[in-house]
Amino acid sequence: MATKLLLLVLLLNLLMVKDAQSVGVCYGRLGDNLPSERDVVSLYQRNGITRMRIYDPHQPTLEALRGTNIELMIGVPNDALQSLNDQNNANTWVRDNIQRYSNVRFRYIAVGNEVDPNNGNSRFVPFVLPAMRNILTAVRNAGLGNQIKVSTATYSGLLGSSFPPSNGAFRDNVRGFIEPIIRFLAQNNQPMLANIYPYFSDPGRNLPYALFTATQAVVNDNGRQYFNLFDAILDAHYAAQARLGGGNVEIVVSESGWPSSGGPVATVQNAGTYVRNLIAHVRGTRGTPLKPGRSIETYLFAMFDENRKTGNVEERFFGLFTPNQQPKYGQLNFN
Repeated sequence: MATKLLLLVLLLNLLMVKDAQSVGVCYGRLGDNLPSERDVVSLYQRNGITRMRIYDPHQPTLEALRGTNIELMIGVPNDALQSLNDQNNANTWVRDNIQRYSNVRFRYIAVGNEVDPNNGNSRFVPFVLPAMRNILTAVRNAGLGNQIKVSTATYSGLLGSSFPPSNGAFRDNVRGFIEPIIRFLAQNNQPMLANIYPYFSDPGRNLPYALFTATQAVVNDNGRQYFNLFDAILDAHYAAQARLGGGNVEIVVSESGWPSSGGPVATVQNAGTYVRNLIAHVRGTRGTPLKPGRSIETYLFAMFDENRKTGNVEERFFGLFTPNQQPKYGQLNFN
């Protein structure tokens, strides 16, 4: 009996290790005095960061990634989507930016980022799904369908309802855009990518809930207890997807972070707390109340502050490292 129990414990430990996810980091380049691409890749390696997201097929970055163990999420910029509605152009894109780098470990292609019928990039709405379809066809024709997943990166701004999480639903005028995408992902066994930011969803109204430091449940949703806002937003996305035929579409968190400056709760202390607690949370096997028992693949935003970003001032202060490659929040355990 004791031997059987020991074997069971060892098996459970192995399953937990298998399910645990390394945490990726997004690499944006809209900052001054940033390290060279090769130095950035070395910084990833020194810190045990084994997953990277980039937002365009930046050739120097791809060259620097050759032969490394870093898995890559590569983006198709929104302004390239229309051209990829032509299958020949999609084939060329995959040939030039994927097949050309056979010793780069591509994991995802994010076809567009935060395209939204309600904001300034609404003109890209008609082009997202055809581009996704053509890129997936090109990936499969290249024999890479088992290696690379194709999706698009959405965000919480598309939700019209998110409280409680089980009421998660997309805005009425978003449904015509997002439902065919969700059904395409479901039919082709591809994940959804979602950028999730508790900072922007609840900036300061319930700070412990947003920073993973609440000591008791803040939301009770039909018996599901929510101790942090990240889980609540993620489960609202899952509920919204399920309403449109995507109940089995896995969500990869393609961005999440907290700014260290630019607002009353945008401080170095709060940002460090959020990042450390988010890493611990998603690397565990607790999952969310709606999807328990699984780790959550997550990409932190971002490697460096980006002072050339426009928009809200906080957008410039999401970096984990300074341009001289020093950690802003001390040593973090990414894997």
